[in-house]
Amino acid sequence: MNNKDLTIVITTYRSEKKIFSCLNSIDKQIKIIVVENSNNSSFKNNLEGKYKNLNCILMGGNHGYAKSNNAGLSQVKTKYALVLNPDTIIEENAIENFFSTASKKPDFTLIGPGYDNNNKESNQQKNILDVKNIKGHAIFINMAKFVNKNFFDENYFLYFEDIDLCRKVKNENGKIFQDFNIKITHFGAESVYTGSEFQLEKNRNWHWMWSTFYYHRKNFGYLFALLVIIPKFFSAILKLIFHSIILSKKKTIYLFRIKGIINGVFGKESWYRPSLD
Repeated sequence: MNNKDLTIVITTYRSEKKIFSCLNSIDKQIKIIVVENSNNSSFKNNLEGKYKNLNCILMGGNHGYAKSNNAGLSQVKTKYALVLNPDTIIEENAIENFFSTASKKPDFTLIGPGYDNNNKESNQQKNILDVKNIKGHAIFINMAKFVNKNFFDENYFLYFEDIDLCRKVKNENGKIFQDFNIKITHFGAESVYTGSEFQLEKNRNWHWMWSTFYYHRKNFGYLFALLVIIPKFFSAILKLIFHSIILSKKKTIYLFRIKGIINGVFGKESWYRPSLD
């Protein structure tokens, strides 16, 4: 195995400030597919001009994490793919360790890294575990296990698509491993209630609730999904009232949680998109 056996797929949306640290951590022999959720041709030209091993696909609009990852994965011709978030950094020897685990567990479907450097648990394990789920910021995929190219459920716009994929793999008797020798630093989203970040935070809360209900309804049935979501619904109402009383801007966040729940319960699609222009 070598770097030419791997393609890295990165889904982006207005990620100009984050993605370059990620790209600079990737070996130049590895093919990269960036799937940008817009029609930003200057972003595409900038990336492709700077990184000769990179191809940028423009989705023409914001279609979400699942659909965009599927678009990128459909173009992969290599034996393996690594789905990576743009706010990550590949640490030293991470790719070599992915290959090492793949050789030790040749029947694998998915491999995930250990917890990122901000998690103390990352230093508590130094072995390969057979697990039910791995985190979505870095998923190493055995492409031979997906002959029909059926990867992520595109009904998800944001959240739970990774857990849902893992559940599907397990239901089909696939193998998922987590190797704590593999280090991928994941910075994650920051909640800053100003400008476009506030719009993104509303978006995150709407979809967190919608996807929570959809995932449980899909996999466990409508009644079970209601049992999961009802406490979250009343919690959001109480927090909405509290933040309204103290005149906090956070009241809008909890309003959007409630809207996400209502749309999920009534079977509406994951339609909400942030207004950032």
